[in-house]
Amino acid sequence: MSDVVSYELVNNVAVISVNNPPVNALSQAVREGILDAVTTAQEDASEAIVLHCEGRTFIAGADITEFGKPPQEPGLPSVLSAIENSSKPVIAAIHGTALGGGFEVALACHYRCAIASAKVGLPEVKLGLLPGAGGTQRVPRIAGVKAALDMIASGNPVAVPRAKDMGLVDEIISADDLKAGAVEYGKALVKSGAPLKRIRDITIDPANVEPGFFDAARERLARRARGQIAQDKIVSCIEAAVNLPMDEGLQRERELFRELVTSPESAAMRHIFFAERLAAKIKDLPRDTPLRAVNKVAIIGGGTMGGGIAMCFANVGIPVLMLEIDDEALQKGMGIIEKNYKITMLKGKMTEDQLGQRIGLITGTTDYADLGDVDMVIEAVFENLELKKEIFAKLDAVCKPGAILATNTSYQDVDAIAAATGRPQDVLGMHFFSPANVMKLLEVVRGEKTVDDVLATTMAIGKRINKVCTLSRVCYGFIGNRMLGGYGREAQMLLMDGCTPSQVDSALEKFGMAMGPLAMGDLAGLDVGYKARQGRTDLPDDPKLYRMGTLLVEMGRYGQKTGSGFYKYDPETRARMADPEVEAMIKAEAAKIGIEQRDISDEEILQRCFYPLINEGARILEEGIAQRPSDIDVVYVFGYAFPVAKGGPMYYADQIGLKQVYDKICEFRDRDREQYWQPAPLLKQLAEAGKTFAEWGSEQ
Repeated sequence: MSDVVSYELVNNVAVISVNNPPVNALSQAVREGILDAVTTAQEDASEAIVLHCEGRTFIAGADITEFGKPPQEPGLPSVLSAIENSSKPVIAAIHGTALGGGFEVALACHYRCAIASAKVGLPEVKLGLLPGAGGTQRVPRIAGVKAALDMIASGNPVAVPRAKDMGLVDEIISADDLKAGAVEYGKALVKSGAPLKRIRDITIDPANVEPGFFDAARERLARRARGQIAQDKIVSCIEAAVNLPMDEGLQRERELFRELVTSPESAAMRHIFFAERLAAKIKDLPRDTPLRAVNKVAIIGGGTMGGGIAMCFANVGIPVLMLEIDDEALQKGMGIIEKNYKITMLKGKMTEDQLGQRIGLITGTTDYADLGDVDMVIEAVFENLELKKEIFAKLDAVCKPGAILATNTSYQDVDAIAAATGRPQDVLGMHFFSPANVMKLLEVVRGEKTVDDVLATTMAIGKRINKVCTLSRVCYGFIGNRMLGGYGREAQMLLMDGCTPSQVDSALEKFGMAMGPLAMGDLAGLDVGYKARQGRTDLPDDPKLYRMGTLLVEMGRYGQKTGSGFYKYDPETRARMADPEVEAMIKAEAAKIGIEQRDISDEEILQRCFYPLINEGARILEEGIAQRPSDIDVVYVFGYAFPVAKGGPMYYADQIGLKQVYDKICEFRDRDREQYWQPAPLLKQLAEAGKTFAEWGSEQ
């Protein structure tokens, strides 16, 4: 066969075994080996064929090393055709995950058996693609149109028991010996005279599809697509499965797949796919760095953030001790955690037993002395440097040697916090994003004295609690919040220059941001930014700067929590509404400080908000705060809802062209904003050299 595919006869059943670690990806060698094996089985004494995989999983998808390269024969459609047209029944034996092309291989088989813990799915949409080897044509034929659309448009995997109910899996096999069980299942099928069930032979009666179903689906998916185009084309493919013969449907699927492969949206999403994996690799950290054991964690502070962090650890079975200032605060914090878990249970995402187990892993205390046996402590109190230093001095006194001490600060100096202890080598930042039990990003902040094994352990524990981890050095606001300053500043400056809040937010939301910056300020609480500004001494004396944000806070308009901020909010639904009073105030304040307001285009809004992100990102790279440009993209996609279909701010800048970004920043500087629009030296250097951030990053 090949080095990665073997073939044997077991009790007159041909067993094709794929062994291409770590995930049995569908490389050229795997495709060729399966095709050769199926061809061989047509001529030998076998009565049935089992497709089985060694290691921890079934075929988990395409070989990512082949992305962007010319296709190599045999193509996957040829392999699937050989399987489907086999004169002997072919049975897929699934364990681990059968995803993407791997699941399309299984769907081409006549029967599918699996262990109960396995999952199947078609996640291509998460790369801006659609299944290109029959997934959009076979799934609706066997599982129904609605189920197929839900599965393919979301990209979420389906557990085997549910997959069996959908018709995607025929038999659940004991996990003790899947290979032997699949062989016995194959022999039973032969003995019973079971037919060769080809999904392609199933037709869908269009009369069974609700009128207007596809139009409604397009509209629904478009509302949350945020610049992605694959969902619309997935609807077209499933519509083709209903209205066209199989071969014509496959042709339509391939046409639309090719469109997506060459689309800028898919290119951006594939960039993020690889960037996410690269972000976990620390350049100067030896691969064999030993890890410290983390079997018990303490959280200091039981507020919204602390409770969310506690849930992250309990969700993966790690016991948590939560410390609060007194019993009242502790019980309040525990109550919030229980409430959050109950909401999850009511949504059907957790059983009552699981709820009990997770809550049982979280205990509380008001005494620092109880923290003596924990392996990691994460401080999550409010942003006050002196308070944090005081807490770390207490931790230094009670925690065992080798315990990792982490601060969840969003802005404060991690090195100053570490200096409050006699063990700065064990201190670092773990910046979670709110709500911590939901948001994927974790900024790991390396202090000046943080040692390698502390850093390696923290990155590993971040992955264990299902976070996307990026590394930052110490600076004010680290990567994400430091860059955010210019974004928020210009959003408010635009109001003074002539925009309404709705104009600013609408332009950014049309671009793909989940929420515009002014609406986001209302959600977070305008008083939060106001308080942060009060403690800063580096802000220029500029009457335009944050003028409206400050005025609204002083009026008691904090945002959603008070029912009004930049917008008014419906007290029942929290739906935001433009507020004519605020719009009138903006005009009056602009006139008061002598600003002549003007019409501003959506293009200028995007430039004014995003180019400061890019410029500050360049400074962060120059200073070595971030390891690479793609790490910044990961921060913004996973932490700040930058649209994945745009690839993150640094990738987006490369697509625009750094010369264009640089020239526009210079134009804004020369027009009226010199103090805010000084181009970063690295941006200037790359713009003049005709280079990209990606090229610069590859040279470092």
